[in-house]
Amino acid sequence: MRVVVDLTRCQGYGQCAFAAPDVFRMARTEALMYELNPDDREREQVLRAVAACPVQAMVIDEMGTLGRPEKADAAGPGMPDRVGRIVIVGASLAGLRAAATLRKEGYQGSLTLIGDESCEPYDRPPLSKQVLNGQVLAAQTMLPRRGELDAGWLLGTPATGLDLAGKQVLLADGRHVGFDRLLIATGVRARPWPNAAEGALDGVFVLRSREDASLLRQRLGDGVNRVLVIGAGFTGSEIASACRDLGLAVTVAERGPAPLVGALGGVIGSIAGEIQREHGVDLRCGVTVTALEGDGDGRLRRAQLSDGSAVDAEVAVVTLGAERNVEWLEGSGLAAGVWGVGCDAGCRAFDVNGIVCDDIFVAGDVARFPHPVYGYQFLTLEHWGNAVTQAQVAAHNMISAPTGRWPHLSLPVFWSAQFGVNIKSVGVPTFADEVVITQGSVADRRFVAAYGYRGRVTAAVTFDQAMWLEFYQDLIEKAAPFPPAFDMVGRPNGVRPVPARIPERVNAIHDATVVVTGHNPDERRATLVTGHE
Repeated sequence: MRVVVDLTRCQGYGQCAFAAPDVFRMARTEALMYELNPDDREREQVLRAVAACPVQAMVIDEMGTLGRPEKADAAGPGMPDRVGRIVIVGASLAGLRAAATLRKEGYQGSLTLIGDESCEPYDRPPLSKQVLNGQVLAAQTMLPRRGELDAGWLLGTPATGLDLAGKQVLLADGRHVGFDRLLIATGVRARPWPNAAEGALDGVFVLRSREDASLLRQRLGDGVNRVLVIGAGFTGSEIASACRDLGLAVTVAERGPAPLVGALGGVIGSIAGEIQREHGVDLRCGVTVTALEGDGDGRLRRAQLSDGSAVDAEVAVVTLGAERNVEWLEGSGLAAGVWGVGCDAGCRAFDVNGIVCDDIFVAGDVARFPHPVYGYQFLTLEHWGNAVTQAQVAAHNMISAPTGRWPHLSLPVFWSAQFGVNIKSVGVPTFADEVVITQGSVADRRFVAAYGYRGRVTAAVTFDQAMWLEFYQDLIEKAAPFPPAFDMVGRPNGVRPVPARIPERVNAIHDATVVVTGHNPDERRATLVTGHE
């Protein structure tokens, strides 16, 4: 059987660890670790754990079918008759959840999933956690089967182009797949080391795919003197945590003033930095890696840093963010680029002229969409929870009449388990100018931080205090005043808001070059010019 816990919902009560202690365990206070593929002999205990979970955050394999009922027409009740063929490009979390939602909502037509990896969909968060620390194998991270989808699977066959006018997806093997509705859920890939020769050294890794995790785990298990992690975002910090769990010496090199600063700001990032150092990490902030050096056999031996120092290491893990998988859309006419694929709040893609396409939808890490709560800013979110909820909204809207479509208004929620601490966030912490500790104790590493922008609450981050997250989510959705004036449990005395120290962001859309042609309104058109043209 397969198990996945939606850790965006988990609040750390630990009931599952009592019901099935051989499958679930609490690392420190609230960080839940679990077996993704428990033995079938554990099924009864796991089912009890699922029933005991107060927030119903667990998903397991479900028997039965989500496929087409007998004697079904191409379209279900209330669906446009012409939606006979739906194609999903991207067979990972968002694509799989969209497919399941389509069947659950009654879609009875043809359904095809296209993926560039040859394996079935798998869960990515465990790759930097349970897989690296040896709790599970990379091959055991498959997502639970929520019934049979009655779908065609084209795995290991990347999409290479999109013919909007002909409504066809072009594949690497030369085939064309026609559609009436298309969902783009191609996600992201790890950004490689900028120097290709250095990146090819034996011992230099990235972490995004199941194969990446398997190779890295094998190397760490062979024993190394020191691991260098380049970048201290969430992935880099989790990798450093896993290495320390294995007893390995770790150096983390971070360009910014603190870990996680790009996601949580400098104030909370500094606390994360203190936690890393408390766990033995050699954390170096305000520096970059200028070169990776190998020996005569092509094996990594040393890294040169911008402050003139050097780090001897046999393994370097490059965690410099992600690149969106949009190359196959070049020349398609969609507003797609390094920023992702532009879409409206209903997940409908828009073309280079800014006009929405009624038959093309976007979901997951590759989607760039406006969020009304955050000043209608266009956001791209590489979060597990966003991939799930946006995929559900997109799937619903694909088979609904215009009057029945939903907006994607869910607040972003993410989590990270590192150094025994469960870090969770709701909202967009970088959309803030101030932050304040509202509950708990920073010294105890158990606290809640609320973020505010121009006098209203915009986000909250918890360290081992996940049970409070829903309360702050409600404050954000109600545009509650900042700082919160409630007399809350564990509220520290004399704490005042301070500048959140959010780093200035470079807007990726500045990389877009658009040429406008025509004179009269009916003639004017936009053309997106790519960087290599």
